Amino acid sequence: MPKFKRAASSQSPAQRITEAIIEKLEQGTKPWIKPWRGQPVSRPLRACGTPYRGMNVFWLWLMADAAGYSSPYWMTYRQCQKLGGQVRKGEKSTIAIFYKTYEKEVDDAAGGTDTETRRVLKAFAVFNADQCDGLPAMYYPEPVISAVEPVDRASLSAGRDLYVGVRGGYRIGSNGLIYGKLG
Repeated sequence: MPKFKRAASSQSPAQRITEAIIEKLEQGTKPWIKPWRGQPVSRPLRACGTPYRGMNVFWLWLMADAAGYSSPYWMTYRQCQKLGGQVRKGEKSTIAIFYKTYEKEVDDAAGGTDTETRRVLKAFAVFNADQCDGLPAMYYPEPVISAVEPVDRASLSAGRDLYVGVRGGYRIGSNGLIYGKLG
């Protein structure tokens, strides 16, 4: 018997994830595109450092981006406590899912045995390390780059050709920089 019983009116994990993705798409956001924040791009990680797989990667990236979390680490409330941390009061969890398919031998109507495919889908509550206080430093990665200060054209050039464009960028063929109109 399960430890906790889900309320009859609550959504399934699959339905919850699907609705969140559709909502982002209707807002004009492509939830699979990760914005640059100066952090190394990492798959979401469990508290032990093992990367999440499957739908959890996409879902936890989406949740981290929506909340502005920079840490790739996700953990349950108990895992946070075991690591010496505490989830901040008022923080809300998100779900991670466990999915498994397995084969089981069952008795058929004729009295013999048959193999049946079964599936398990479970959801559990997780918090990002940015929602917790008191965790070891490894759970709070430092940005790879610092915030860029405004610079002038002379300091940008550094031996590269400069091109005026609508947006900034790098021109691979000519080793040049493209910058938006300054002032």
